[in-house]
Amino acid sequence: MSTTASDGRRFALIPLDRLTDEQRAVVDAIRSGPRSKLKSSAASAPGPIGGPFNVMLRSPGIGMSIQRLGEDIRFRSSLPPRLNEMAILITARHYTSQYEWFAHHKLAMENGLDRAVSQAIAEGRRPERMDADEALVYDFSTELHAQHGVSDATYQAAMARFGERGVVDLIAVNGFYCLVSLLLNVDRTPLPEGESLPLKEK
Repeated sequence: MSTTASDGRRFALIPLDRLTDEQRAVVDAIRSGPRSKLKSSAASAPGPIGGPFNVMLRSPGIGMSIQRLGEDIRFRSSLPPRLNEMAILITARHYTSQYEWFAHHKLAMENGLDRAVSQAIAEGRRPERMDADEALVYDFSTELHAQHGVSDATYQAAMARFGERGVVDLIAVNGFYCLVSLLLNVDRTPLPEGESLPLKEK
């Protein structure tokens, strides 16, 4: 199968009638789960499945594991959706993952993140006006990406506010979306037609 496409992506979309049984199982699992209820998700669009899922299909066993983990991180986190989505935006900015930012910026706005906060993140600046939880997620996530760990002060503050589960969930959402960013960036997954790139290159 060719892995080039006219829209610039490296992994061409796979027509539904050309999926292997393993690939179809991955698509069915994604489209029967909670992502399919989100209008902006690649899982809810008809036809071949796009976004990072298209890339995952090339290794369906790993793809199934990734999508299951992503479902837990997205829909069963102990962190409020606003904070979870904020961490995803921080990760997308770190990797300049255009598709990831495009997909999750909408969700962050829908879940109450202030547009000024997201704009500052997009510009690589620390947002000026964050509540205490947002500041903590910002500090934890940016330290994690920049230093590959966090300071004692940041760790202790996160533990006091979110507890052990919350800290693990925060690490997980940052780590998982590093993987998603890499899948999308290597694929060069395009935005929907007519959309402009939301992030400036670093």
